[in-house]
Amino acid sequence: MKLMKRDLSISIVDDDESMRESLESLLKSMGFRVSLFPGAEEFLEAKGPTSADCLILDVRLGGMSGPQLQRQLASTHPSLPIIFITGHGTECLRERVIADGAVECLLKPFSEEKLLAAVEAAAAWKPSAS
Repeated sequence: MKLMKRDLSISIVDDDESMRESLESLLKSMGFRVSLFPGAEEFLEAKGPTSADCLILDVRLGGMSGPQLQRQLASTHPSLPIIFITGHGTECLRERVIADGAVECLLKPFSEEKLLAAVEAAAAWKPSAS
């Protein structure tokens, strides 16, 4: 694997505390700065979109869903790369969120290698001009 920029600030929005903590542990061990949020609303209230270089976002959340947050961020922070994670995904959902601008959509359980490859893609990601 290529060396990637390690000074990225990654925000994780997932309502599953054990998933947030395991992702945090992995990403911090790789040298990334990590912020955790249990829901989309908390991410927005904390001004997460202005401080994150990358967003790892669960599809199903307690309040606002991941795709709803993605649509909101598309108009307010279009340059924020989003990696979706889901335990309830289908190929149709994956294609839709990627068509809507996500860098990747990983189905749980996913490997560390797939997650790190997605983070590397997010670090190099540039939004398409629409």
